[in-house]
Amino acid sequence: MPTQTLSNFILLPELKLLRSVKESNSSGRLECSKIPHIEYCPHCAQPSQSTYDHRTVRVIDAPIRGQGTYLKIRKRRLWCKPCGKAFTEKVPGIRAGKRHTERYARSVLWACENFSDLKQVRRAYNCSAHFLYNTYYKKLEEKIHEKLNYAWTKTIGIDEHSFKRSPITGRTEFVSMIVDYKNRRVRELVHGKTTEDLKRELAHIPGRENVQNVVIDMCDPFKNFARDYFTNAALVADKFHVLRLLSPSLLRRRKEITGDRASARARKLLLMSAQKLDYSSRLALSRFLENYPHMKEVYNWKERLHGFYRIRGHNRAVVAFTQMTDAMASSQLQEIKTLRRTLLKWRTEILNYFLTGLTNARTEGFNNKAKVVKRKGYGYRSFRNYRLKVLTACC
Repeated sequence: MPTQTLSNFILLPELKLLRSVKESNSSGRLECSKIPHIEYCPHCAQPSQSTYDHRTVRVIDAPIRGQGTYLKIRKRRLWCKPCGKAFTEKVPGIRAGKRHTERYARSVLWACENFSDLKQVRRAYNCSAHFLYNTYYKKLEEKIHEKLNYAWTKTIGIDEHSFKRSPITGRTEFVSMIVDYKNRRVRELVHGKTTEDLKRELAHIPGRENVQNVVIDMCDPFKNFARDYFTNAALVADKFHVLRLLSPSLLRRRKEITGDRASARARKLLLMSAQKLDYSSRLALSRFLENYPHMKEVYNWKERLHGFYRIRGHNRAVVAFTQMTDAMASSQLQEIKTLRRTLLKWRTEILNYFLTGLTNARTEGFNNKAKVVKRKGYGYRSFRNYRLKVLTACC
């Protein structure tokens, strides 16, 4: 029958449509009853068909063509003779104790992911903010759990970004992002960036002996964590962070020089690799640096670092690294002395790049996505909500 087919399409399973009532211009009510079947007692699991009395419940369902839909369901109250207790029969698609259907919750989740803000979702689905947030983030948690329910993979990347400013201490709180390179997704987010925070929040993920490569920036907590937690892994220092070690010194010395309009263009070229400059740009920069010998020395060491990363082969890189750090020992500039100490401290991690060729570029890309999520939400106060949003966007 066409009427019965349409009823089966609109209603939940095991429901029979009795009549349809228009409550307002924006909502309607479908009155229905539960089709009687053998029900099993939730206390003793014995079958029962003894009707005790009836109950009528009202639940909200997914909108139909933009109109709010409510289900008024007449259900049986059954009596279990073996255990002597009464229970109400269940309707598939409605969880116990809830006043909404599962497809309504899925529809709200879809709207939250596609509408520009949650306020529009509240108006469209006629729900409270409490229900919206509870349903939305609960569904996100279930969705993320299914996607991230696997062990550690071969290569991961670790980096941090700012989360918010603490209202109590006024300090910036950080979030550590762990990226799965094999599956190209964010594996987990941790509130904080200390070794203890990382160990505590990542302990639930199995298979840490599978990790063979960990790509990190030059951050001591990440280094200590990866060395202690992933005992079989080789640590790789990110190439970009090594190359930018002298950038603050160049920028500081550049700001100390007033210069004129003729030298303004040359000062902008200081941070660029000489390999990427044309002949006229290199000539202008060379003439500019002749007037500032200290800046010229810092710039030359910056270029030597770039040249170091153009070497092919681990053995050649080891020789070049030793020669470069030995030559730095004769410099009188404090920046170069500091650079030499840093390079020697991270020697193994820097040279591991020439064995793996790995960088933290993928992690930095997901960091940019996380910042977009934060800007779109005008900031987050709850780390749990922020974590679920970022994992949903990056998985």
